[in-house]
Amino acid sequence: MKRPVGVGLLGCGTVGAGVASILQANGGRIAGRAGGPVELRKVAVRDVNKPREAAIPPGLLTGDPWAVVEDPEVDVVVELIGGVEPARELISEALRRGKPVVTANKEVLARHGAELLALAARHGAHLMFEGSVAGGIPIIKPLQECLAANRVQSIMGIINGTTNYVLTGMSRRGVDFETALREAQALGYAEADPSSDVEGYDAAFKIAILASLAFETAVRVEDVYCEGISRITPADIEYGRELGYTVKLLAIAREEEGRLDVRVHPTFIPDSHPLAAVSDVFNAIFVQGDAVGELMFYGRGAGGLPTGSAVVADIMEAARRLRRGGTGLAPGPRRDLPVKPVEETVSRFYVSLRVVDRPGVLAAIAGAFGRHGVSINSVIQKGRFEDPIDLVFVTHEVQEAHLRRALAEIDQLDVVRNIGNVIRVEGPDA
Repeated sequence: MKRPVGVGLLGCGTVGAGVASILQANGGRIAGRAGGPVELRKVAVRDVNKPREAAIPPGLLTGDPWAVVEDPEVDVVVELIGGVEPARELISEALRRGKPVVTANKEVLARHGAELLALAARHGAHLMFEGSVAGGIPIIKPLQECLAANRVQSIMGIINGTTNYVLTGMSRRGVDFETALREAQALGYAEADPSSDVEGYDAAFKIAILASLAFETAVRVEDVYCEGISRITPADIEYGRELGYTVKLLAIAREEEGRLDVRVHPTFIPDSHPLAAVSDVFNAIFVQGDAVGELMFYGRGAGGLPTGSAVVADIMEAARRLRRGGTGLAPGPRRDLPVKPVEETVSRFYVSLRVVDRPGVLAAIAGAFGRHGVSINSVIQKGRFEDPIDLVFVTHEVQEAHLRRALAEIDQLDVVRNIGNVIRVEGPDA
């Protein structure tokens, strides 16, 4: 291919504007590294008359996304509209035409990634999605290529900047969840409807993608256990600090005895762990491989320019492949490992209770824990001669089902006013 490689954008929101700006500002550098010029040819938007962040010539705009996919001068299709439909149909049609597709759409990949990768392979196309997880942080290509000689043992990361900003605010300033969330919304770090972020769904899409790559298994997002941060209180954070822990919304994926443990939830991690120092809107992903050991990928996990950087890097790779006449990557080996139910996972737990301060309370609760095989590592009691007082436990490792049965019994004790919070604890069992 001697002519410039033509790029068609589906969507020109925050990330699309970032992509267009990078293509315009760094055109010379991109051409030098992509083997020749890369030019924006067509951009599909909802409203062609709307003012835009990027200076896109009006003649490139169209309200018809299919016009982008079908345009013979568009060699690389970049899908940035989000959601499942019509994104999946548009990506599928582009791949059937043999066109490489670049996407940052975590939801369509988490739900239909295996299907789309197989379609790309059948038609000699290439599906690239570095921007779908952790914005500008390179993690997809390292898992696909740089760590290919490793057997990945675990992935654990902070992959949602909104929740990390909220928890950082709660930890630093002692404010409650609602106040920290309003601050994030005022600064543009959280949406008007923040449920996808704060309930953990965004992170669940992303860890499904990472786990599918790392463990060569099509992980369904429906099988990812998901729990958000809305129940975390300043008191939980303060008790965690006393115990030497910081709370983060973690996405975790591990292979254990032929099954996968994949989940998203608030987690206390030791203050000494590298992830504990990741604050505000930054993301970090901690990967452990059998040969390479421990690695951490860190940076800005969202935003127009950081995510646009990852998208443009994929565009450049697609352009190089087109110029070399190369086809898409063949699908990797598939192992079809089942995902373990969360009730069968093993963890340490932080448990906060509100109880009556009277003799025998601690013994009654400890007895209920003991009857279900839950061993206690440490206890904090706050208050004296009050009703109720705070009682906080940290357990040794235990299967979640056993803990749930113990808590069901404890909840029926007349000395227990309520179970405040249950938060998993990562780190070595003392």
